[in-house]
Amino acid sequence: MTGPVRYEADEGIAWLTIDRPEARNALSKAVRDGLWDGIRAFNADDAAKVLILTATGERAFCAGGDLKEMAETSLQVPPPDFLPQFGRNIDVPKPTIAAVNGVAFAGGFLLAQQCDLVVASAHASFAVSEVKVGRGSPWAAPLSWLVPPRLAMEILLTGDPIDAERARDLGLVNHVVEAADLRDHARNLARRIAANAPLSVLASKRTAYLSAQFPIEQAYEKAEEIWEPVYMSADAQEGPAAFREKRTPEWKGR
Repeated sequence: MTGPVRYEADEGIAWLTIDRPEARNALSKAVRDGLWDGIRAFNADDAAKVLILTATGERAFCAGGDLKEMAETSLQVPPPDFLPQFGRNIDVPKPTIAAVNGVAFAGGFLLAQQCDLVVASAHASFAVSEVKVGRGSPWAAPLSWLVPPRLAMEILLTGDPIDAERARDLGLVNHVVEAADLRDHARNLARRIAANAPLSVLASKRTAYLSAQFPIEQAYEKAEEIWEPVYMSADAQEGPAAFREKRTPEWKGR
Protein backbone atom coordinates (compact mmCIF):
# COMPACT_ATOMS: atom_id res chain seq x y z
CA MET A 1 0.00 0.00 0.00
CA THR A 2 1.13 3.54 -0.80
CA GLY A 3 -0.29 6.93 0.10
CA PRO A 4 -1.11 8.30 3.56
CA VAL A 5 -1.77 4.85 5.09
CA ARG A 6 0.71 1.96 5.13
CA TYR A 7 0.03 -1.74 5.72
CA GLU A 8 3.00 -3.92 6.66
CA ALA A 9 3.15 -7.39 8.18
CA ASP A 10 6.00 -9.36 9.71
CA GLU A 11 6.25 -12.34 12.06
CA GLY A 12 2.49 -12.61 12.47
CA ILE A 13 1.98 -8.94 13.36
CA ALA A 14 0.41 -6.40 10.99
CA TRP A 15 0.98 -2.65 11.27
CA LEU A 16 -1.53 -0.17 9.86
CA THR A 17 0.02 3.29 10.04
CA ILE A 18 -1.57 6.65 9.26
CA ASP A 19 1.19 8.76 7.73
CA ARG A 20 -0.09 12.31 7.48
CA PRO A 21 1.68 14.05 10.37
CA GLU A 22 1.61 17.48 8.72
CA ALA A 23 -2.19 17.43 9.12
CA ARG A 24 -2.17 15.73 12.54
CA ASN A 25 -3.12 12.51 10.76
CA ALA A 26 -6.62 13.85 10.09
CA LEU A 27 -9.12 11.62 8.31
CA SER A 28 -9.08 12.89 4.74
CA LYS A 29 -10.75 10.78 2.08
CA ALA A 30 -7.36 9.35 1.11
CA VAL A 31 -6.73 8.33 4.73
CA ARG A 32 -10.18 6.81 5.10
CA ASP A 33 -9.76 4.85 1.86
CA GLY A 34 -6.36 3.67 3.07
CA LEU A 35 -7.83 2.48 6.36
CA TRP A 36 -10.47 0.49 4.49
CA ASP A 37 -7.81 -1.09 2.29
CA GLY A 38 -5.60 -1.86 5.26
CA ILE A 39 -8.33 -3.51 7.34
CA ARG A 40 -9.38 -5.63 4.37
CA ALA A 41 -5.74 -6.61 3.80
CA PHE A 42 -5.43 -7.67 7.45
CA ASN A 43 -8.62 -9.73 7.29
CA ALA A 44 -7.33 -11.50 4.18
CA ASP A 45 -3.81 -12.04 5.54
CA ASP A 46 -3.84 -15.47 7.19
CA ALA A 47 -0.27 -15.03 8.40
CA ALA A 48 -1.16 -11.87 10.34
CA LYS A 49 -2.56 -12.77 13.77
CA VAL A 50 -2.77 -9.32 15.37
CA LEU A 51 -3.15 -5.79 13.97
CA ILE A 52 -1.50 -2.71 15.47
CA LEU A 53 -3.10 0.57 14.39
CA THR A 54 -0.85 3.59 14.88
CA ALA A 55 0.37 6.80 13.22
CA THR A 56 3.56 8.68 12.47
CA GLY A 57 4.91 11.57 14.52
CA GLU A 58 4.47 12.33 18.20
CA ARG A 59 1.87 15.11 18.07
CA ALA A 60 -1.16 13.19 16.89
CA PHE A 61 -2.49 9.67 16.57
CA CYS A 62 -5.44 11.16 14.70
CA ALA A 63 -7.05 14.56 15.24
CA GLY A 64 -10.35 13.38 13.74
CA GLY A 65 -12.06 14.37 10.54
CA ASP A 66 -10.41 16.71 8.06
CA LEU A 67 -12.47 19.83 8.83
CA LYS A 68 -11.09 21.71 5.82
CA GLU A 69 -12.20 18.91 3.52
CA MET A 70 -15.58 18.75 5.27
CA ALA A 71 -16.08 22.47 4.72
CA GLU A 72 -15.11 22.20 1.05
CA THR A 73 -17.52 19.31 0.44
CA SER A 74 -20.29 20.63 2.75
CA LEU A 75 -20.43 17.21 4.39
CA GLN A 76 -23.62 16.68 6.37
CA VAL A 77 -24.47 13.13 7.52
CA PRO A 78 -21.46 10.87 6.89
CA PRO A 79 -22.42 7.81 4.80
CA PRO A 80 -22.38 4.35 6.44
CA ASP A 81 -19.03 3.51 4.85
CA PHE A 82 -17.39 6.84 5.74
CA LEU A 83 -14.85 5.10 7.98
CA PRO A 84 -14.28 1.46 8.94
CA GLN A 85 -16.08 0.80 12.22
CA PHE A 86 -15.23 -2.61 13.60
CA GLY A 87 -18.32 -4.68 14.27
CA ARG A 88 -20.59 -2.14 12.58
CA ASN A 89 -19.70 -1.91 8.90
CA ILE A 90 -16.82 -4.41 8.85
CA ASP A 91 -16.11 -7.53 10.88
CA VAL A 92 -12.56 -7.86 12.24
CA PRO A 93 -12.38 -11.26 13.97
CA LYS A 94 -8.68 -11.10 14.87
CA PRO A 95 -7.33 -8.98 17.76
CA THR A 96 -6.50 -5.32 17.23
CA ILE A 97 -4.30 -2.96 19.24
CA ALA A 98 -4.27 0.84 19.03
CA ALA A 99 -0.81 2.31 19.66
CA VAL A 100 -1.78 5.91 20.39
CA ASN A 101 1.17 8.23 19.83
CA GLY A 102 -0.50 11.61 20.48
CA VAL A 103 -3.92 13.23 20.45
CA ALA A 104 -6.86 10.95 19.63
CA PHE A 105 -9.74 13.35 19.11
CA ALA A 106 -13.15 12.78 17.49
CA GLY A 107 -12.63 10.19 14.75
CA GLY A 108 -9.23 9.47 16.29
CA PHE A 109 -11.00 8.57 19.53
CA LEU A 110 -13.21 6.25 17.47
CA LEU A 111 -10.17 4.51 15.95
CA ALA A 112 -8.74 3.85 19.42
CA GLN A 113 -12.10 2.98 21.01
CA GLN A 114 -12.89 0.27 18.48
CA CYS A 115 -9.61 -1.59 18.93
CA ASP A 116 -9.58 -4.43 21.44
CA LEU A 117 -6.58 -3.10 23.36
CA VAL A 118 -4.99 0.34 23.65
CA VAL A 119 -1.39 1.26 24.43
CA ALA A 120 -0.78 5.01 24.76
CA SER A 121 2.20 7.32 24.96
CA ALA A 122 2.39 9.21 28.24
CA HIS A 123 1.68 12.48 26.42
CA ALA A 124 -1.36 11.14 24.51
CA SER A 125 -4.82 12.57 25.11
CA PHE A 126 -8.34 11.53 24.17
CA ALA A 127 -11.50 13.51 23.41
CA VAL A 128 -14.90 13.13 21.78
CA SER A 129 -14.67 16.72 20.62
CA GLU A 130 -17.58 16.91 18.16
CA VAL A 131 -19.68 19.13 20.45
CA LYS A 132 -17.02 21.83 20.10
CA VAL A 133 -17.42 22.02 16.30
CA GLY A 134 -21.12 21.22 15.93
CA ARG A 135 -20.58 17.76 14.50
CA GLY A 136 -21.96 14.37 15.61
CA SER A 137 -20.59 11.27 17.31
CA PRO A 138 -23.08 8.40 16.83
CA TRP A 139 -20.07 6.09 16.83
CA ALA A 140 -19.67 6.84 20.56
CA ALA A 141 -22.69 4.66 21.41
CA PRO A 142 -20.45 1.89 22.88
CA LEU A 143 -18.67 4.33 25.20
CA SER A 144 -20.98 3.74 28.17
CA TRP A 145 -20.13 0.02 27.91
CA LEU A 146 -16.42 0.83 28.13
CA VAL A 147 -16.63 3.32 31.02
CA PRO A 148 -19.28 4.11 33.67
CA PRO A 149 -22.25 6.00 32.17
CA ARG A 150 -21.69 9.24 34.12
CA LEU A 151 -18.08 9.39 32.97
CA ALA A 152 -19.16 8.69 29.39
CA MET A 153 -21.67 11.52 29.75
CA GLU A 154 -18.97 13.97 30.87
CA ILE A 155 -16.67 12.97 28.00
CA LEU A 156 -19.48 13.44 25.47
CA LEU A 157 -21.06 16.63 26.85
CA THR A 158 -17.89 18.63 27.50
CA GLY A 159 -15.73 17.47 24.61
CA ASP A 160 -12.77 18.10 26.90
CA PRO A 161 -9.65 15.97 26.51
CA ILE A 162 -8.46 13.51 29.12
CA ASP A 163 -4.81 12.57 29.44
CA ALA A 164 -3.40 9.08 29.05
CA GLU A 165 -3.16 8.37 32.78
CA ARG A 166 -6.80 9.36 33.30
CA ALA A 167 -7.83 7.27 30.30
CA ARG A 168 -6.05 4.27 31.84
CA ASP A 169 -7.76 4.87 35.18
CA LEU A 170 -11.14 4.91 33.40
CA GLY A 171 -10.38 1.68 31.54
CA LEU A 172 -10.08 3.19 28.06
CA VAL A 173 -6.35 2.41 27.92
CA ASN A 174 -4.50 -0.76 28.93
CA HIS A 175 -0.93 0.53 29.17
CA VAL A 176 0.74 3.95 29.30
CA VAL A 177 4.40 4.07 28.26
CA GLU A 178 7.00 6.61 27.25
CA ALA A 179 6.80 7.69 23.62
CA ALA A 180 10.12 6.05 22.77
CA ASP A 181 8.80 2.70 24.03
CA LEU A 182 5.37 2.77 22.37
CA ARG A 183 6.06 0.64 19.31
CA ASP A 184 8.11 -1.94 21.20
CA HIS A 185 5.48 -2.24 23.93
CA ALA A 186 2.67 -2.66 21.40
CA ARG A 187 4.74 -5.20 19.45
CA ASN A 188 5.51 -7.23 22.57
CA LEU A 189 1.84 -7.27 23.53
CA ALA A 190 0.93 -8.43 20.02
CA ARG A 191 3.58 -11.16 20.16
CA ARG A 192 2.17 -12.49 23.43
CA ILE A 193 -1.25 -12.76 21.79
CA ALA A 194 0.05 -14.22 18.52
CA ALA A 195 1.91 -16.96 20.42
CA ASN A 196 -1.35 -18.39 21.75
CA ALA A 197 -3.65 -20.97 20.15
CA PRO A 198 -5.31 -19.08 17.26
CA LEU A 199 -8.76 -20.63 17.59
CA SER A 200 -8.80 -19.89 21.32
CA VAL A 201 -7.74 -16.29 20.67
CA LEU A 202 -10.55 -15.73 18.17
CA ALA A 203 -13.10 -17.31 20.51
CA SER A 204 -11.82 -15.28 23.46
CA LYS A 205 -12.34 -12.04 21.55
CA ARG A 206 -15.90 -13.00 20.62
CA THR A 207 -16.65 -14.04 24.20
CA ALA A 208 -15.41 -10.75 25.65
CA TYR A 209 -18.05 -8.79 23.73
CA LEU A 210 -21.02 -11.05 24.51
CA SER A 211 -22.04 -9.17 27.66
CA ALA A 212 -22.49 -6.02 25.57
CA GLN A 213 -24.83 -7.84 23.21
CA PHE A 214 -26.89 -10.27 25.29
CA PRO A 215 -28.41 -10.80 28.76
CA ILE A 216 -26.18 -12.96 30.96
CA GLU A 217 -27.98 -16.29 30.45
CA GLN A 218 -28.01 -15.86 26.70
CA ALA A 219 -24.37 -14.75 26.78
CA TYR A 220 -23.45 -18.05 28.45
CA GLU A 221 -25.35 -19.98 25.78
CA LYS A 222 -23.63 -18.07 22.98
CA ALA A 223 -20.26 -18.65 24.63
CA GLU A 224 -20.86 -22.41 24.68
CA GLU A 225 -21.61 -22.27 20.95
CA ILE A 226 -18.45 -20.28 20.29
CA TRP A 227 -16.19 -22.58 22.28
CA GLU A 228 -17.52 -26.01 21.26
CA PRO A 229 -15.56 -26.15 17.96
CA VAL A 230 -12.44 -25.02 19.84
CA TYR A 231 -12.79 -27.91 22.29
CA MET A 232 -13.21 -30.25 19.31
CA SER A 233 -10.13 -28.96 17.47
CA ALA A 234 -6.73 -30.60 17.07
CA ASP A 235 -5.17 -27.63 18.86
CA ALA A 236 -7.20 -28.48 21.98
CA GLN A 237 -5.31 -31.78 22.08
CA GLU A 238 -1.98 -30.26 21.10
CA GLY A 239 -1.87 -27.91 24.09
CA PRO A 240 -2.11 -30.59 26.81
CA ALA A 241 0.20 -32.89 24.81
CA ALA A 242 2.87 -30.19 24.56
CA PHE A 243 2.56 -29.50 28.29
CA ARG A 244 2.98 -33.20 29.08
CA GLU A 245 5.97 -33.51 26.76
CA LYS A 246 7.52 -30.24 28.00
CA ARG A 247 7.73 -28.64 24.56
CA THR A 248 6.35 -25.57 22.79
CA PRO A 249 2.92 -26.21 21.23
CA GLU A 250 2.72 -26.31 17.45
CA TRP A 251 -0.61 -24.67 16.68
CA LYS A 252 -2.39 -25.56 13.45
CA GLY A 253 -5.46 -23.37 13.79
CA ARG A 254 -7.74 -26.35 13.37
